[in-house]
Amino acid sequence: MVDVNEITKYLPGFNCGACGYKRCDLFAEELLNKDVKLEDCPFLLRERFKENYEKLKEILKIEGTAKKQEKYIGVIDGYEADFLLKPLPNECSCRETLLIIDKKELKVGDYIKYRPLGCPIPHFAKIIDEYHGLYTIHVVGPCHRINEEKIEYKDVGIAIVVAFEGIVEGKVPEVGKTVKFIPKHCMMQKVHSGVVVQVEGKRVYIEGIDLKVF
Repeated sequence: MVDVNEITKYLPGFNCGACGYKRCDLFAEELLNKDVKLEDCPFLLRERFKENYEKLKEILKIEGTAKKQEKYIGVIDGYEADFLLKPLPNECSCRETLLIIDKKELKVGDYIKYRPLGCPIPHFAKIIDEYHGLYTIHVVGPCHRINEEKIEYKDVGIAIVVAFEGIVEGKVPEVGKTVKFIPKHCMMQKVHSGVVVQVEGKRVYIEGIDLKVF
């Protein structure tokens, strides 16, 4: 009879939490209970762990190959993206890093109104971090106009979005790859592009953001 230890020894062993569980042995238990899929571990889909993936399919008597990649199509432009970028756990939107020219004595906790360079839609956001003149924000509007929240926003004009951070829905990209993605909170559901500079499980950090996709 297959036990948890037999499953665990073929898992990557990173205990990274990318599958939704803090440790690989907990993920192994859910595999035995058939409450999760092998593909929920993004590392098993990489070439390095191909043999482990096939062995686990054999042990668990799973037929077929990895699930078919879902297509992510931008609404406004019709381009196909590599993946959807979702917020980090318990956060309201993907994190964006902004270069703001008109800083207006900004500080963490402030709410701002800005228009990203190249986007026709005004954004409303809360500053959650500041580092060397760059501001990390959560997009929080324009829902405030619906629920009538009384929030004072500082209008900072045009801002340059230099980075996104979030959780990948789809195939996890490699560091250094130029990718096309759709931020889940984007009102226009427009495909963005950028370069992946950091990957931790399904969590990615993307810089060099551009709204022009070729």
